[in-house]
Amino acid sequence: MTQNPSNPGGMRRKPRQVRSQERVNRIIDVAEELFITQGYNATTTNAIAARAQISIGSLYQFFPDKTAIMQALALRYEQRLHQRLGILDNPDLAQLPLSALVDQLIDITEQHFSDNPGYFAIFVEIQGNIPEIQAVEDAADAQLIHDLARLLAQRPTNSNTVDLQTADYEAIAFVVVKAISNLMWLSLSQEQPFRQRLVAEMKRFTFSYLQSYLG
Repeated sequence: MTQNPSNPGGMRRKPRQVRSQERVNRIIDVAEELFITQGYNATTTNAIAARAQISIGSLYQFFPDKTAIMQALALRYEQRLHQRLGILDNPDLAQLPLSALVDQLIDITEQHFSDNPGYFAIFVEIQGNIPEIQAVEDAADAQLIHDLARLLAQRPTNSNTVDLQTADYEAIAFVVVKAISNLMWLSLSQEQPFRQRLVAEMKRFTFSYLQSYLG
């Protein structure tokens, strides 16, 4: 799977030494913690620098402002998800029964959000308000749609399979990715039992939708 660039667009410069990369990682780690506990709007770059035990000048060497740090954090979240969904590059996956493919796709996505609870805690505050963050999410979705479309096109056909073209696979993958991401997002605000029910419903919906095309 194609990875997002390692240098977020909002950064002033890319760290070239291990020490510099460790400093950047520490800034992002601390920012994530403060965004969760204090909220994005209430967190300042001065507070991030103080908690990271670096000077504000050192922070500004890499990040011009708080938005750029948030961009780097958003990109980190998306890269983690795409690394997990790297299985979409495995041609053997195309041979799995459709139900097993759907289970893997949704289970991996759900596990990602469970392992990164800060995603919802932070993004629920800023969603739709920062174009730079939306751009990161849109680019990640576009790559996932492309990879899923390619995988679906590799599945064996039979007499019950609809004759599909490249544009069809792209449209189908678009619906699947956007439906899962939006339903998964909505599920994060629910109590655990109902959240798990929604995950099961996502699988039911996705399987039925894909089966109508792929047989």
